[in-house]
Amino acid sequence: MQINKRLSLIAAFTAVSISPGWTQAQGMAESTQPAQTPAGHANHSAPMKPMQQGAMPGMDHSGTSAPAYDMGGMDMGAMQGGSAPPDARDPHAYAGGQGFGPIPRPRLGDEHNFGSLLFDRLERVRTRDNSSNVYDLLAWYGRDYDRAVLKAEGDIDGGKLQEARTELLWGHAIATFWDTQLGVRYDSGVGPDRKWLAFGVQGLAPYWFDVEATGYIGDQGRTALRFAASYDLLFTQKLILQPRIEANAYGKSDPAREVGSGLSDLSAGVRLRYEIRREFAPYVGVEWGGKLGKTADIARADGAPTRETRLVAGVRFWF
Repeated sequence: MQINKRLSLIAAFTAVSISPGWTQAQGMAESTQPAQTPAGHANHSAPMKPMQQGAMPGMDHSGTSAPAYDMGGMDMGAMQGGSAPPDARDPHAYAGGQGFGPIPRPRLGDEHNFGSLLFDRLERVRTRDNSSNVYDLLAWYGRDYDRAVLKAEGDIDGGKLQEARTELLWGHAIATFWDTQLGVRYDSGVGPDRKWLAFGVQGLAPYWFDVEATGYIGDQGRTALRFAASYDLLFTQKLILQPRIEANAYGKSDPAREVGSGLSDLSAGVRLRYEIRREFAPYVGVEWGGKLGKTADIARADGAPTRETRLVAGVRFWF
């Protein structure tokens, strides 16, 4: 008896729940069916003509298009925040009287001036006949693209300056590893002094060869050419072998300075240095040098040797 009552209650509850949804679905189905045309009206087979826009009075939308807004006269600066409201907090209220004036723009890396001094060779040279001291330095000051360059090289024998070459140049970067150089050269020592106009290039060639080529024009039609190249061969991070060659040529003989025209002299050597620090490295080496052509003829006439082997020891440092 109780089971029958429970089943009756469940059936009644289900009927109540389903009836609203069934009624809604039936109404939707009826709304989708075409309306029946009463008898006596127009033929059902006649197609419906397209409706003209003006056929429905009150449905003209031509006057409802949105107006175009002209924003040319609007002050866009007013949309970026504008002025602070009158009751805004004073930004300098807690500055204690300390305020910032106009702040200059930061300087870029290539706008700073730098300088360096390098003694590439400061050495004692020993040959079969005598000993002498040799210096070779490079100093520069300026920026990445333009700088003043000082080059000096000389030979001191017996406390007397035998031969010296000093150049003051303006260097300008033309590529990542190359500079052009323009300036003056001054020769002093034994014989009359000579002045030259100098122009050339210096840089790092492919495969890390340090190359320097300079031409010179002097008075009385004198011309000269100097070429030097070196390479650093690293055995370790501190032990480095440096082969180096240098050659000089002159367009006109200058017997007063014991120089003949053509290829004048050639030297080639190696130096093994140990970098105690990057800035300081003692070295030892050997170098072969000789005078060629008409310069060798002048040396023979004076009884001077034209070939010699030099043992060198010195330091290389920079700061």
